[in-house]
Amino acid sequence: MFNGIIFNKGIIKKIIKRPKGINVFIRSDIKLSKKDVGVSVACDGVCLTLISIKKKVMEFYLSNETIERSKFKYLKLNDQINLELPLKYGQKISGHICQGHVDTVGKIINIKKVDKSYLFDFDLNFKERKNIIDKASICVNGISLTISKVTKKGFQIWVIPHTFKLTNLSKLKKGSLVNIEIDILSKYVKKFINDKK
Repeated sequence: MFNGIIFNKGIIKKIIKRPKGINVFIRSDIKLSKKDVGVSVACDGVCLTLISIKKKVMEFYLSNETIERSKFKYLKLNDQINLELPLKYGQKISGHICQGHVDTVGKIINIKKVDKSYLFDFDLNFKERKNIIDKASICVNGISLTISKVTKKGFQIWVIPHTFKLTNLSKLKKGSLVNIEIDILSKYVKKFINDKK
């Protein structure tokens, strides 16, 4: 489990394609060692298992299921990835509960700088659009954010300078794809209400 607060980023250094998945190698200064093999790491919001680490390069395996549900089907060398280690008992939750189970891929349709902050406009498929509400939490590339407005095509978020600087949002542009995880609590509530009907 994660909370969507990003302090670390990594760079894609190598991609090995396999018959039913890919192995991805990410270089980062995140503090992990060989004894941490098996730990979960949120990579742009996708919960992946560390299978090896050598000279600050982490290796992960992605199944076809993970690839199809995320933007990783378009992964390229030197892409910048947001990284988050799992929560520890007693750790503060500054964002919201994030599982690392990506629901869909969204597309940036506009970025506007307003004073020192940034307004991002996202396109979201109709199926997932029905699950979002104003002021709810949402996870974008592993970042805990708040939906400022639900639009006809998707939603908008405001990004403060601190978040913009620490994450890969600063590298994105119009047309960029992002991993989206809808707030798990809102999904549970919706299912509970629908089951009562």
